[in-house]
Amino acid sequence: MPSAHQPPSRRAVLGAAATGAGALLALGAAPHAYASTAPARPPAHSPGRRLPFLMDMVQANPGEPMTESRYNDPRTLASYGYDGQVINEFRPPHTGVTFDTVDDRIFPAGSEARAWVEENARGIDEHIRRAHAAGIDSYFFTDIIVLPKRLVELYGDEVLDDQGRISLHRPRTLEIHRLMLREVFARFPGIDGLVIRTGETYLQNVPYHTGNNPITEGKDSHHLLIGLLRDEVCVRAGKRLFYRTWSTGGDPLTNDPAFYRTVTDAIEPHRNLLFSVKHTAVDFWRTVAFNPTLGIGNHRQIAEVECAREYEAKGACPDYIGDGVINGFEEYAGLPGPQGLADLAGNPLFAGVWTWSRGGGWRGPYITNELWCDLNMWVMARWTRDTGLGEAGAFRAYAHRAGLSGSAVDSFHRLALLSAAGTLRGHYSALTQVKRLTWTRDQYLGGSDKDLTDDYRAIVAAGSVERILAEKAQAARIWQEISALSGRLPLRDRADRAFLRVSSRYGLHLYSVIHHGWQVMLRAYAGERSHLMAAHLRAYDSAWASWQRLADREPSCATLYQPLGFGQKDANGVYGADPDHGMGPSVDACRKLLAS
Repeated sequence: MPSAHQPPSRRAVLGAAATGAGALLALGAAPHAYASTAPARPPAHSPGRRLPFLMDMVQANPGEPMTESRYNDPRTLASYGYDGQVINEFRPPHTGVTFDTVDDRIFPAGSEARAWVEENARGIDEHIRRAHAAGIDSYFFTDIIVLPKRLVELYGDEVLDDQGRISLHRPRTLEIHRLMLREVFARFPGIDGLVIRTGETYLQNVPYHTGNNPITEGKDSHHLLIGLLRDEVCVRAGKRLFYRTWSTGGDPLTNDPAFYRTVTDAIEPHRNLLFSVKHTAVDFWRTVAFNPTLGIGNHRQIAEVECAREYEAKGACPDYIGDGVINGFEEYAGLPGPQGLADLAGNPLFAGVWTWSRGGGWRGPYITNELWCDLNMWVMARWTRDTGLGEAGAFRAYAHRAGLSGSAVDSFHRLALLSAAGTLRGHYSALTQVKRLTWTRDQYLGGSDKDLTDDYRAIVAAGSVERILAEKAQAARIWQEISALSGRLPLRDRADRAFLRVSSRYGLHLYSVIHHGWQVMLRAYAGERSHLMAAHLRAYDSAWASWQRLADREPSCATLYQPLGFGQKDANGVYGADPDHGMGPSVDACRKLLAS
């Protein structure tokens, strides 16, 4: 038996759960073995690195009130060993300047728009003051391109392309951005750096601004933008620049090593210039490859890690990602090349970690206890500060901090690792590549009437209905064990102890709903009409009722999912439910079939 000084390896924990054929990774990777066959990394402390950068961000949902979190307080981050805070309220610092150096007609003195800008600027001042008082750096999440609407009205002929987009390839646009950045650092000299995002431009929180993706001409746009930012941020202002490679719309900078080298090799390295790369090759999903652009090129990089994944309940139930991010998720086992951050620990280009303690996605579930976010970010922070600890050592430190000792440390680690295994088999699959990874995300559950149609068609065509449904049943059993373990862990904090139990039951109900919902929907899609389906229909209804009772009785319970798909924007540009499709309408259609 493993001792408290040597938590059980993932192989030992997942031995019973990991059965069957290997999974398929997105981006065309080949089948592979399960983690039960992978060698466990030694838990003993070995010489490691203290990575230079450790940053955290709380991201509010666009168009919603700011997220309430202990991690908004930079003193909390400093106590965890962080040296930087990334402020992201979707009001970047250039929405706090007046653009007077461009044209004083943009925000005229005495106007409502100028008053909004000045109030926003005071909020930015306060963020900087609080971070510096806590002894950490203050960075600001910055969407490019975001410019005042009035500026675009005045200079549209000089900044818009023939498709009506603000274009970096117009000389006047570049000049305006240079003046804008100089105004930012003149108005906010305490800013320590900018984190640049392209590809997604959220305007819900900036009523006097407009914008669009600056990458309109591929690598040439990246070269223009990075060159401009390097000159103005890194060289002229002496501030740090973290240029994110993430984008939507298939921008190959996200995960194509050749394209990444084409873009970045053309940029002269600078000590203040770093590239920020998601550890996953696409979004923060399981069953997508480790990002192959990490650890290559000529520039330092930081890795982005989401601690309350929007595709996996946002901290409403156990969802431990520390082992997978550091050592590689079980579905990576046997694949060539780096599969986790531990494989990059000795690479001098790898310069740190940026955790997203909260945020990502849209809407709920909404949580009131941050236990699972805390575990993920603590493990990542401890490992970043001493990679020699390994995941097991960092986890053990958290368990001790939470008041556990002896076999309770092992049980807590088992629960955490099982949550990763249960999430894989419940949301995704260890047997096949689910193509519509967003079939469930945020607080929504898609169904066979839209989100799962293509996947169900492929499963039926492959003759895999029973195997896939057995896997969903296996996921539910894993969550039963998680729920049982949760009642035997004496966390020191009473609220955390209660939430451990409640959130584990939340996960059990969620994945029971998924298990029984899939049993009904997939069998119906395959043409089956049976008493077994009727039994699963009753179990599905019972799981929803139990889940609702949990929410009604337990104050710490997160808000529940909705049996509807994700997909429609409201008048404020905020995504919500698809009222006509989802697990609920799909199961109800099956209900009618069985009753006929």
